[in-house]
Amino acid sequence: KVLGVIPARGGSKGLPRKNLRLAGGKPLLAWTIEAAARSKYLDRFVLSSEDEEIIALARRLGCEVPFVRPAELAGDDVSAVDPVIHALREMPGYDYVVLLQPTTPLRTAEDIDGCIAICYESKAGAVISVVNPQKSPFWMLRKAEDGFLLPLISENFVRLQRQELPEVFLPNGAVYVSEREYLLRNRSFLADRTLGYSMPRERSIDIDTEMDLVFFEMMINRFK
Repeated sequence: KVLGVIPARGGSKGLPRKNLRLAGGKPLLAWTIEAAARSKYLDRFVLSSEDEEIIALARRLGCEVPFVRPAELAGDDVSAVDPVIHALREMPGYDYVVLLQPTTPLRTAEDIDGCIAICYESKAGAVISVVNPQKSPFWMLRKAEDGFLLPLISENFVRLQRQELPEVFLPNGAVYVSEREYLLRNRSFLADRTLGYSMPRERSIDIDTEMDLVFFEMMINRFK
């Protein structure tokens, strides 16, 4: 049995009330609820929120809200995994849990089901969606105490061509799947038995600022 959890708290510093903001003609939250509703493998999906307006919107969009998130799990310093663990304890009996963050609106039902299928069939502890970053960290620099620039990782990599560098992946925030006990034991989706599910860059946009929202609108209008 697979439980989907959509976390949507009321507070946000980078983009105030972002879960309620219009994005591509509908509330940002709607994109994730609609994708979850089309999933073949989610047995149930619920909203985790402390905000009355967000809860009311989610219910209008067809998402269950069987509990209200405690206020202590809605602060800026709360990790993304804490509301998921809270949901698992509120709703026992599920073998797998899927975290679907509303800030990555362009993931599809196929992405959700692809991650669930990989996790189940491979017997992995977890699967997270990832994207190839535009710039490799092997080329990145850091500033030393004396102000001079040094390679972030190793000078050996800085001199290599892009195709010679190791392949790297960046979590894109779209889909996180975990076997229940694996998540409760590690309190993280990323541990010793986590696999990746690659998504294209154009569907990996993460909306956390006003500029992200503007870029998202441009993409939607361009590809309609």
